Amino acid sequence: MTNRTTAPVTVIGLGLMGQALAAAFLKAGHPTTVWNRSAAKADALVAQGARLAPSVAAAIQASPLTILCVTDYRAVRELLDADGAGLDGATLINLTSGSSTQARETARWAEQHGARYLDGALMAVPPVIGTAEALVLQSGPPEDFEAHKTTLEALGTVTHLGSDPGLASLYDVAGLAMMWSVLNAWLQGTALLRTAGVDATTFASFARQMAAGVADWLPGYAEQVDRGAFPAEVATLETDARAMTHLIEESEALGVNAELPKLFKVLADRAIAAGHGGEQYPVLIEEFSRPGPPDAG
Repeated sequence: MTNRTTAPVTVIGLGLMGQALAAAFLKAGHPTTVWNRSAAKADALVAQGARLAPSVAAAIQASPLTILCVTDYRAVRELLDADGAGLDGATLINLTSGSSTQARETARWAEQHGARYLDGALMAVPPVIGTAEALVLQSGPPEDFEAHKTTLEALGTVTHLGSDPGLASLYDVAGLAMMWSVLNAWLQGTALLRTAGVDATTFASFARQMAAGVADWLPGYAEQVDRGAFPAEVATLETDARAMTHLIEESEALGVNAELPKLFKVLADRAIAAGHGGEQYPVLIEEFSRPGPPDAG
């Protein structure tokens, strides 16, 4: 019987992330087969002990587990279709970025072709793959996840989100929303403070404390969202809206772009007009949960 801690694995797709995945498996002692359209991208991995497969079909047949990390879901289907890959009995883990709809459709397609399928997302950049800092999200049949969890742990901290194969993609985009929101807010503050000669490095320390403090509010705010009740325990939305006005006015007075705070204010004003001004900030979930206005473009 194969030792699950060193089970063979295949990686298809050798961009920067795919190369990092294969290198992590090799470092952890897994016999690793690789395939890429441009075979030259495998040279460094082959030098480390990887085996280069001559085709997608051969790559899949080489291991009980195949990791896919390519451009998009269309490329996944094209590769698996065009090569006549024998998928019957194979286990596929797709770490390609895409939508939850694409993940669910690909899971159904894989099942129709006799393959077991998990969808995943990597909340990490290539240099941290193989460390605990790399968060590897998985969704799909729990039994398939458990069968290969030990192998996946070579990549980082692995979390199974549930049986719905679309969950990993949803968590991925939700995480990106958090990332860009935090970065954009920091850049807004940095632009404001630069007008007074404060550099970004100095503000970054303060901003980090602010971000950590706000993060501490999330569990309590989440309880309000889940209950659908938003008592004003800290401040009312109307109070927050007045502070948003100050931010807009200060930005405009200093010649700093005010588009971001104006968006905050638009959402708050809609909720206040709907009668939620006396409730707490998480009541804005109602605004985020409905379609926005049509794109003027």
